[in-house]
Amino acid sequence: MKNRREFLTTIGATGAGSIFVGYGGARRSFAAEGKEKLAIDGGTPVRKSRLHSRPYGPQFYDDVEKREILDVLESKHPFRWCGEKSKVLQFEKAYADHIGVKYALGVTSGTTALSAALAALEIGPGDEVILPAWTWDSDYDVIVLAGALPVFAEIDGSLNIDPEDIEARITPRTKAIIAVSLQGCPADMDPILEIARKHKLRVLEDFSQCVGGRYKGKYLGSMGDIGISSFQLGKTITSGEGGAVVTNDSKLFERAVRFHDVGSLRKEWLGGGVLGGFAASNFRMNEFTGAILKAQEQDIETICKALRSNTRKVREGIADLPGLKLRKTPDLEGDLGVTVFLDLGTRKRRDRFLRAMRAEGISAGGPGGSTILPTSGRIEKKATVHPDWPSFNSPQGKAIRYGKECCPRTIDIIWRTGGVIMDPNFTDDDVKDIVRAIRKVYLGLGLA
Repeated sequence: MKNRREFLTTIGATGAGSIFVGYGGARRSFAAEGKEKLAIDGGTPVRKSRLHSRPYGPQFYDDVEKREILDVLESKHPFRWCGEKSKVLQFEKAYADHIGVKYALGVTSGTTALSAALAALEIGPGDEVILPAWTWDSDYDVIVLAGALPVFAEIDGSLNIDPEDIEARITPRTKAIIAVSLQGCPADMDPILEIARKHKLRVLEDFSQCVGGRYKGKYLGSMGDIGISSFQLGKTITSGEGGAVVTNDSKLFERAVRFHDVGSLRKEWLGGGVLGGFAASNFRMNEFTGAILKAQEQDIETICKALRSNTRKVREGIADLPGLKLRKTPDLEGDLGVTVFLDLGTRKRRDRFLRAMRAEGISAGGPGGSTILPTSGRIEKKATVHPDWPSFNSPQGKAIRYGKECCPRTIDIIWRTGGVIMDPNFTDDDVKDIVRAIRKVYLGLGLA
């Protein structure tokens, strides 16, 4: 039996074009395909059992993770500060090398990574930070917990922040932009970085949902001033929880290190550093988490390669459908291929498509892993941990209004988008079934 470092290398060997040789030999005409009775209307489904994606990382757990964990158990030293033998330190070095940055810091979650990154950037009361209206709650929460003011920008068809909507949100108080790469799709970094340079702003890359993603040949996390990633269950690799801060800037790194370790800078870091201590937190990663991530880091490219291969086959297998509008991406080669999402034009058409896909035995849904943040009740109410919290007590904080009125385009895009979440371990037969189901439903519902 092949080990996990090898067994996926044959995925895609048949080539994308061969996937249709088919389900009936030569590809049938659109008219013939469109007459096949849909399962939702009583026809025979493409699959008898439901096909669905699973969290990627745990599918690759094996003796490598077991050996690393046993090392920690046998050492009887689960605290990360154990010198060069530290699993956390070994993971950090490997992760930094992989992404192409000088420094990586392991922390307890993607959320604490965000907090450490904002502390590194010295974001605080009076500052404004621009973020996408569609993203995970933590991107908003850490800004508020820093005492700063979140300012939402619309997304575009990539489901990421629309660079063309950023500049209008900038004020003299704006200090940073959070460029989030969501559900496997890289943010469009060139225009974001250009805007940041023009206005002397910092860029924080949140690539939690796109670990292993690239943009024009560079790994996500290596282009902004500082970056963060998460290793929670639903991410490319996982330790259940965990996160990392990455940067090429030694001062930003020192501030992040101090913030995550009660203001201290131990001898292992930067030869003593150049900054003083300050009020901080404790977000230290333990050795058990570091052990899992040290093993999982070796699987990043294997997982990404398999995802991209399967997704490319599906995209090519449906590319000739008339009027097809796939999810936008600024870099198809660097995109992880987490989703095959279609823009169906309206929520009603999208929901009908998803119901029909599920009836065919293919799990399908709308965008996930994030929230349309301005429409969240607690955000509309500007709820904080204390009534005198500074974020919303400044004139600007009192004046800002959240709710659906501040992100109508984001709401429209999210509700008209849907499709299939891909999996690195889908077989060629699974991929054929996805293609067949999309073609059958798209044409059968007359969505062209």
